[in-house]
Amino acid sequence: MAIVNSVLTWLIKKRMHQIDLFLKFPIEVQHDWFEKLIATGAITEWGKKYDYKSINNPETFRQRVPVSKYEDIQPLIDRMRRGERNLLWPEEIKWFAKSSGTTDNKSKFIPISQSTIEECHFKAGKDVLTLYLNNHADSSIFQGKGLLMGGSQNIQEVNNQSYYEGDLSAILIHNMPYWAQIMRTPSLAIALMDEWESKLQLMAEATQDHNVTSLSGVPSWTLVLIRKVLELAGKETIPEVWPNLEVFFHGGVSFEPYREQFASLIPGGKMRYFETYNASEGFFGIQDQSDANDMLLMLDYGIYYEFVPMDQIGLAFPKSMGLDEVKLNMNYAIVITTNSGLWRYMIGDTIRFTSLQPYRIQITGRTKNFINIVGEELIVDNAEKALATACSKTGAAIRDYTAAPLYVGENIQHEWLIEFEKMPDNFDFFAGIFDNALKALNSDYEAKRYHNLVLKPPLIKSMKKGTFYGWMKRNNRLGGQHKIPRLHNSREFVDEILEHSSTTKKNFNY
Repeated sequence: MAIVNSVLTWLIKKRMHQIDLFLKFPIEVQHDWFEKLIATGAITEWGKKYDYKSINNPETFRQRVPVSKYEDIQPLIDRMRRGERNLLWPEEIKWFAKSSGTTDNKSKFIPISQSTIEECHFKAGKDVLTLYLNNHADSSIFQGKGLLMGGSQNIQEVNNQSYYEGDLSAILIHNMPYWAQIMRTPSLAIALMDEWESKLQLMAEATQDHNVTSLSGVPSWTLVLIRKVLELAGKETIPEVWPNLEVFFHGGVSFEPYREQFASLIPGGKMRYFETYNASEGFFGIQDQSDANDMLLMLDYGIYYEFVPMDQIGLAFPKSMGLDEVKLNMNYAIVITTNSGLWRYMIGDTIRFTSLQPYRIQITGRTKNFINIVGEELIVDNAEKALATACSKTGAAIRDYTAAPLYVGENIQHEWLIEFEKMPDNFDFFAGIFDNALKALNSDYEAKRYHNLVLKPPLIKSMKKGTFYGWMKRNNRLGGQHKIPRLHNSREFVDEILEHSSTTKKNFNY
């Protein structure tokens, strides 16, 4: 295995030369993809509607083609799922990534072309390893197996043709080449199961005796699996089960609320954490520096990027910017054009640029995942950092949380439902530190909290363990890419969670 490890490491590192190309010429690489995408899409129903043949620059593209959300193109996607071709993209689309999203209840079916599978997701998978190995030449990751938290899939038969729907991870696992399949665990049959609790049990049973060297998945669900493995093995920490585990490739949600929990279950300080940014719509970013808190924006995956300033979100015709126009430390909504036929599609995520040479980003939240009822403009990034500060200063650890506005007479405040892995030493102190951290991070929040005149202090409710898991189970959102909605302007999620659960005695409104 040591020889295999050395050969694979050498092959993957060759990709660094191609990565260096878009690092040196980012605008040119993006423009090349723009031209390829427009030329390819010109023969589709969508391309003919907007006369792609006469579009020869990004400015014309932005003026002529509207920014779209899923609801705007859903009729075309529904036709594609019934077997019609050449609507958004000229390839036959046989794969649809099912996603409930983080702020909508309805299912979305994102078309995934073979080009996207190969030029985006599989290429990104190799690049994750490339950039990791470039930072850690001493890695022995290939001497064991990678454990991937996969989703589920099902097959739809239309006109004697098979069309596959499921979580993105399930689609990618199904399409993995043989050499990649033998290096992962558990078996395909277990990985693609759709009954989450049975799957969790079987995954733990099947993997606890393997030499697992890497984990990949969403932090929240990976923690659930880790705890199940420890329970079955009768061990206290993961190194007792998987002594050669060296890295967790994580994405989907912020890692900060889970960092302390991973550290307690995987002690010793040798574990590495490597962030990625992928979604059903595409793979966008990979951490390229050890111990960094940002990711390299990947520019040669068949995706053309635009960025919408926050003050333009919600407008019928929002103004967007190209890569050459963005500025540091400003929040933007991402708009993508892809080789699956998503044209100027707003994916719902917001990011900020931490570097322009090269282009590195941080995820700051969702376009619908924020609270702004009195002008406080509280985003997920603010919440994650403030909670991390409060946990650090009070010895607490958080499993999950969500928040929404609360109206009591003329009083307005934010209500936070928090499920603690470890309760703070001093609950009152936690609430005060949290509120003050939000003020330090967000001047709009600070202004609205001034002397309690506009916004009252946050109401924090400590929820019993298992509250959020129970809510996810009731709503058929266990596993896969499903996430807890963090912040929301409506009380839809908070009220539903409160209706089916009870809080501990530790409720605090200071």
